[in-house]
Amino acid sequence: MNQAARTLLGIGRKQLAVVRIAFRQQWAYKADFVLRSSFLLLILYVLGQLYGAAYAGDYHLAIGGFTLRQIVWYLVFTEAITLAGPPVGVRIEEEVKNGDIAVRLTRPLSYVGYHYGAYVGEGALRFFVLLAAGALVAWLSVGPLAPGYGLFAYLPLALLGLTLSFLMTAAVGLCAFWVEETRGLEFVLQKLTFTAGGLLIPIDLMPEWLQRVCAWLPFQAALYLPARLGVRFDSQELLRACSLQLAWIAALALLVAFIFRRGVSKLHVNGG
Repeated sequence: MNQAARTLLGIGRKQLAVVRIAFRQQWAYKADFVLRSSFLLLILYVLGQLYGAAYAGDYHLAIGGFTLRQIVWYLVFTEAITLAGPPVGVRIEEEVKNGDIAVRLTRPLSYVGYHYGAYVGEGALRFFVLLAAGALVAWLSVGPLAPGYGLFAYLPLALLGLTLSFLMTAAVGLCAFWVEETRGLEFVLQKLTFTAGGLLIPIDLMPEWLQRVCAWLPFQAALYLPARLGVRFDSQELLRACSLQLAWIAALALLVAFIFRRGVSKLHVNGG
């Protein structure tokens, strides 16, 4: 095994250790699971009632290509991704403001890589708990999804969607190197994700001009595409969605790396 392979293997082991520790820490907060699941159930109940009224309770009516049953399951899929993500932007902001980032930078692991490992460890456990709770509610209220490959397509796309959410939030959190208070930026990011990402309303139901705008933004790749393929599987669309997600991940990873390098150089200039 050459030196490069040993280096990559070492990085992979450290990253896996962070994921494992974050997973165990999250498991200790079972009350948090109950609260998040309760909030999800409340959201699903309210939205289910609204969409039920819009469809007049007709399970065969399709609006924008979605039946009532598909809409409810679509909401389960988007909400599971959204609520699973830990507040990484807030954590980065606090570390920059209180100086803990200076300690993090001395550790033999990439700063952004550490936060990504912790994000995956916490987010994966939350995601599956929320998905199970939401699926139970959807099953009881509108019945199961039609048999197909939708769920098998949804799971890997949801993982890529979580990665996209991490990169967007991390980019905002790293702005703390310059503005220190990033809550306002994160608020804007959340609202853009909710609307342009299709959290509550599938993009197919939006006006055509807004659909064209959303097509140029990364938010739909984080939420809308995984959820839509989960309820309306299409093999050709799966390849396009996966390619789009990977392209946005590459672009946002470069952006995060750029912001981080510029921020760290500013930190060194100011004496930490």
